[in-house]
Amino acid sequence: MTVGDKALFLDRDGVINVDVGYIWRPEDFIFCDGVFDACRRAAALGYQLVVVTNQAGIGRGLFSEEQFQDLTQWMCARFADQDIDIAQVFHAPTHPEEGIGIYRRESIDRKPGPGMLLKARDALGIDLAASALVGDRETDIEAAIGAGVGRKLLVDSDEAPDQTKADALVGSLAEAVAWLATDGTA
Repeated sequence: MTVGDKALFLDRDGVINVDVGYIWRPEDFIFCDGVFDACRRAAALGYQLVVVTNQAGIGRGLFSEEQFQDLTQWMCARFADQDIDIAQVFHAPTHPEEGIGIYRRESIDRKPGPGMLLKARDALGIDLAASALVGDRETDIEAAIGAGVGRKLLVDSDEAPDQTKADALVGSLAEAVAWLATDGTA
């Protein structure tokens, strides 16, 4: 990796896997259709893959940091099985109202805050303006705007608003990568 690399930031639930609520066990983790092919294509376009995910289930006491890390290792191993490298996974475990103990607080890391993206920039030498983010909620798009991410794509879901600040509304990660492959002109 060299300084100035571009990244494709991926929200987890709703982009990488089907969002069925708070997930912390591999048996509940269902990869979205086409995720592996889309990630291989993104890597071929020169993007390093970085996951940025709010995980308020930790803060709410529904599962532990250790259980989240175990699932993350399992998920990354499934990508590795497909010859796909996930550069790093960043997560925000807090929730300002429903967090328990140390997890009940505001955090710049929790989207719509840009903290995870800024941490990824610093840890991995990412050029945020050359990078892209794919999320399924407007808070993902707001985080990308706050961090200065160049392209922002919103997966159409029940959580997607009628009006979005995203550059494009797409049906899946595969559609997002296809859009990026045309340099955002399609």
